[in-house]
Amino acid sequence: MSKISPCLWFDGEAEEAAKFYVSLLPDSKINRVQKNPVDGPSGKAGSVLVVQFTLAGQEYMALNGGKRFEYTHAISFKIDCADQAEVDRLWDGLSEGGSIERCGWLKDRYGISWQIVPSVLPELLGGPDRAGAARAMAAMMQMVKCDIAGLKKAYEGKSAAA
Repeated sequence: MSKISPCLWFDGEAEEAAKFYVSLLPDSKINRVQKNPVDGPSGKAGSVLVVQFTLAGQEYMALNGGKRFEYTHAISFKIDCADQAEVDRLWDGLSEGGSIERCGWLKDRYGISWQIVPSVLPELLGGPDRAGAARAMAAMMQMVKCDIAGLKKAYEGKSAAA
């Protein structure tokens, strides 16, 4: 267990959000739900105050802190995806009710930024063929959701139709 874990601030949606995230990733679970002992800025006595949960082995905390604060791109969560099916599944799940952006980025329905990244991307962008890496980067910059086949074709210098 790590001594450091992210805490996400919500306005009454902590348990809903934690359940949503846990439903999308393997090795994930709700660890504990703590209720408010008294009325306060985060809610009435007996309402959910904190949800401790694990996503893909990493511990998180969701806090119903009261007034909502907007998240920015300055903090995002990157998910390393083994294949296109995983990219597609997580992209579809996390973007539902949120907004999609370029280069594999999206904001979920709670405003949290995610990067849905194929495992092969660092290999393509850092590969020995520097011209191929530049082509892969240029291709990624034009993508919304990352397309592994398209990135590989760009790296190899093949046209999208090939």
